[in-house]
Amino acid sequence: MIEAAKIWNEPNNKSHWDLELDPGWTRFAEMAVLAAKAIRSVHPTLPRVLGGISPIDPGFMSRMKSAGVLDHVEAVAVHGFPLDWNLWQIDEWPNKVAEIESMVSVPVWVTEIGVSSFGAEEVQAWGIKRSAQLLKNRSPRIHWYSLYDLPTAWEATTRHKEAEGSSYYRHFHMGLLREDGTPKLGLAAFAKEVDCLGLCQWFHFEDHRLDDAVAWLRRLGVRHLRTGLSWADSYRPGALAWFDRQMEALDEFEVTLTFCFTPEHRGLAPHHTSAPQVPEEFAEFCARMIERYCPRQAVASRGNKPEAECAPSY
Repeated sequence: MIEAAKIWNEPNNKSHWDLELDPGWTRFAEMAVLAAKAIRSVHPTLPRVLGGISPIDPGFMSRMKSAGVLDHVEAVAVHGFPLDWNLWQIDEWPNKVAEIESMVSVPVWVTEIGVSSFGAEEVQAWGIKRSAQLLKNRSPRIHWYSLYDLPTAWEATTRHKEAEGSSYYRHFHMGLLREDGTPKLGLAAFAKEVDCLGLCQWFHFEDHRLDDAVAWLRRLGVRHLRTGLSWADSYRPGALAWFDRQMEALDEFEVTLTFCFTPEHRGLAPHHTSAPQVPEEFAEFCARMIERYCPRQAVASRGNKPEAECAPSY
């Protein structure tokens, strides 16, 4: 079932939002408010989450607050990768969450944490254990990124690709499973923390890993899953058939569903990071997807752990 709708992914990261086209995130804020209102128009109680920020930047959150975005969400989310990309140490995690909590009146979800096995699998396994120790009972949702390594034949979603050096190649080693599906040391470490850790796994269009991923999620006992539906993919031939298959396969998990990625022909520039020409079109996409996959009345929110009872509608 869908337990929350997430609006965009890392909007303050230049690999996911083009600030040259939208200085100060003015257009993003407008789009986010429209999307939140559209989601609410088709579902009266489904929690809406502001897309996970990376880096964890109080300045960005202050802009969203001033723009009124925080008036239309039930949670905000943060992402952190201190052993790979961030300029802070892993033990700072509680302070990073507290920094954002001090600015908002809604829960702070941690919807992506991760450690690559780029240098050594032992580093990733230790990172899982330490992250769980630091964040357990600190946030209503904690999602480990990710189940699978990114296949080397694919591209990581960054702006500058190989020019980023080792930072780029670390994207391909974030999984608990290797590209061929064999386990790393981190898998056993994650299994010991599954009571407090969910997973984040992005599925590409017609992703060949979907069925195997569901089998692994069951085997591990994962309850909370974060994934996404791409607005850009919605224009592909057969998009709805793929979306239906993906959401049906994931129905047994409590899914935080992320909406993001601008279609090239609908952006101010032909790139997935672009602000849309017409922000209402993104909002309409979000509403259509919630109406299709989460049509039923939600169960009332419970404390800091809002949950929604939703079932796919085909």
